[in-house]
Amino acid sequence: MMCRTLRTLHTLPVFAALLFATAAHSHSFDLGNLRIGNPFARPTVAQQPAGAAYLSIENRGKTTDTLVRASSPVAREVQIHTMSMEGDIMRMREVLRLDLKPESTVTMTPGKGYHIMLIGLKQPLKAGEQFPMTLIFEKSGQVEVSVTVEARNQGASAPMSDKNHGHKH
Repeated sequence: MMCRTLRTLHTLPVFAALLFATAAHSHSFDLGNLRIGNPFARPTVAQQPAGAAYLSIENRGKTTDTLVRASSPVAREVQIHTMSMEGDIMRMREVLRLDLKPESTVTMTPGKGYHIMLIGLKQPLKAGEQFPMTLIFEKSGQVEVSVTVEARNQGASAPMSDKNHGHKH
């Protein structure tokens, strides 16, 4: 009995750490038929004027909804952007709306497709911190999500600087 109790006591911290790590990297937010998954951003450096946030939006409904705006207290302005390669140049453009087709998922990832641009950062985004961001949808309304700032080794891309963030509109 004593041996089983000691074994249980030793495994509890490991189990708790695994549970916390899973929860920290897979948080989601529901709004009607929409599920917003794993909002995250990359760390930025001092004096870096902009950063980006990424997430997935699953539309589990039978009709199209549209992401029309986003805001966050960490930035002066928040825009929805798309990124694409044109020849050898990566270009970003603001999009005024992001349509979310029925029974589909849009996944924002570093280096391709859509992302949420955080313009006029009020302070650097530091790994391990979180910040609120409000997403506003045409049909479903608005939801506040918590964005986790994740270090580079937790994802696919480095933080963007003025040098490698070719902001071409």
